[in-house]
Amino acid sequence: MNKIDHNDPLSKSADIVFENIQQLQQLFPEVFKEGKIDWQELQATLGEHIDAENERFNFTWNGKSNARKEAQKPSTGTLRPAPEESVDWDTTQNLYIEGDNLEVLKLLQKSYHQKIKLVYVDPPYNTGRDILYKNDFSDNLKNYLELTKQLDLNNNVFSTNTDANGRYHSNWLTMMYSRLKLSRNLLKPDGVFVIAIDHYELAHLIVLCNEIFGEENQLGIVAVVHKPEGRNQAKYFGTSHEYMLFYAKSKEHCNFRTVVLDEELLKNFDLQDDIGRYRLKNFIRMSDGKYSLRENKPKFYYPIYVSSDLKELSTNEKAGFTPVYPVTESGQERTWKTTSDTCQERIEDGTLIAVKEGERIVVYEKLRESQVIKTHWIDKKYHAYHFGTKVVDSLLENKTFDFPKSVYLVRDVLKLILEKDDTVLDFFSGSATTAHALMNLNVEDDGNRKHIMVQLPEPTDEKSEPFKAGYKTIPEIAKERIRRAGNKITEEHPDKAKDLDLGFKVFKLDSSNIKAWSPESENLEQNLLDAVENIKKGRTDKDLLFEILLKYGLDLTLPITEHEIADTKVYSVGMGALLICLSGDIKVAVAEGIAQLKNKLNPEICRVVFKDNGFKDSAQKTNVMQKLKQHNIEEVRSI
Repeated sequence: MNKIDHNDPLSKSADIVFENIQQLQQLFPEVFKEGKIDWQELQATLGEHIDAENERFNFTWNGKSNARKEAQKPSTGTLRPAPEESVDWDTTQNLYIEGDNLEVLKLLQKSYHQKIKLVYVDPPYNTGRDILYKNDFSDNLKNYLELTKQLDLNNNVFSTNTDANGRYHSNWLTMMYSRLKLSRNLLKPDGVFVIAIDHYELAHLIVLCNEIFGEENQLGIVAVVHKPEGRNQAKYFGTSHEYMLFYAKSKEHCNFRTVVLDEELLKNFDLQDDIGRYRLKNFIRMSDGKYSLRENKPKFYYPIYVSSDLKELSTNEKAGFTPVYPVTESGQERTWKTTSDTCQERIEDGTLIAVKEGERIVVYEKLRESQVIKTHWIDKKYHAYHFGTKVVDSLLENKTFDFPKSVYLVRDVLKLILEKDDTVLDFFSGSATTAHALMNLNVEDDGNRKHIMVQLPEPTDEKSEPFKAGYKTIPEIAKERIRRAGNKITEEHPDKAKDLDLGFKVFKLDSSNIKAWSPESENLEQNLLDAVENIKKGRTDKDLLFEILLKYGLDLTLPITEHEIADTKVYSVGMGALLICLSGDIKVAVAEGIAQLKNKLNPEICRVVFKDNGFKDSAQKTNVMQKLKQHNIEEVRSI
């Protein structure tokens, strides 16, 4: 039985450097000599693709190398569950995580690798105000815990970045680089990254995103009019718009959904079937050009045969079917829009329908909800004050959050990219506009989209309205917003609400539940005791349970059931894929019961985890192992 300790790869988040080296070894095994990379051999292998020039295009700043190293450094933290702050804990697939998003992104690397369809972020703009994320990478987790203590006694901000700082741009870029780098790993092959920004760091952010995602994967830069009156106090230009940068994980695999964002245009799509909204357009080519006439394109003039009940169409002659030709009401012979072969394909995929109009039968094509998306978004629903600030204030019945995005702006980003069962990640989630917008979108089209919100437990100012209203941190505002938005949906759409996921599981960043062994420690006696009782004081079975899920790279919303086996509690994760027993008294009878449970659930693979000090002695541990092996359970670990 192997023990998951601080030396075990399972004890940390994903080791990105190690994974990259493994991929390199698969591609170029010849460049590895005695486990190390032979740089000269790699150069020779890559040949002319190596740039040996001293001068080349390069984007760098003070702190970039440290930011790169930090993105590659595994985290030893964990996420502790907070069911009491959650909604529908047992059933929801949504997550709300409090913590420094850099550490949280590291912890999500295993469980959510290539599972996120959209990463949408609205980061702190570099406007000379505080950046509440510290660029001290000596021990990021320790630094976070010390500065929050959820929160520290003086409510200190994490750092400042005023425009008087000599490394004003560098500090902001360093903060952004590692987070964007890690978020890319979580995107699905057809995933999309969207980031909001104003003009202060636009130029730098474009170059940064080009480096991380590849310039060839830039989808577009959208200007959003969020304050049409502009900033009246401006000296030269009253800024009235912001930007969104869109990048694909791989443009080759990326597709936007065929949707309409323009509310006026959307009114034209007034019909609906099982697939979605559509409008009808005559299948006869009605343009005035010469190619719409039969005499010029005779191959596009042919009969479409229609059944008496109008439900069946065919380009092949059928008994009892009426032939319909592309002839206008005035009797002019025109053409259909496609050849007969393509027309038959359209018929088979349900694109064409026949309608009786007076004595005539007219063939129409269904035009699905679709719009060419422009790079300027000027609809009034995107205005930040009326559809951002006022929406939050009305929902929470108080002035709570400055400058939230329009809920309709975020909804349209989600609508453009997410299919009905996709997941969005927002790791600068603020007041949780993204979660609110996603729930509203699910109501509109009966979707089952999921969200993962991540937010630093930033304190509210003691003199502010939110603090006076009882909200001590930004997450407290956000969680209450999600609760009330869900309640409002339940009140306004009771029939739909029962099938929607309006809940969220709350997790909080913390140090690992497992004490680390340190042979160099001055207090050797305490370390020996910790090796025996290696679970930190005050940590619960649930804390350990979810840390194990993270270590194994399992989704934090997988179904977990409790089973009573030989008077001992056993957790089953993912219908028996992982069986966990954290009892302090593990007997052979427990192993026998676990084996029976495994046989009953019949998972493809079955892994078992025990608490290491749950065995009375080594003999009992050996007996338990042997019993599990008899039932073909080979992967057994202890924590």
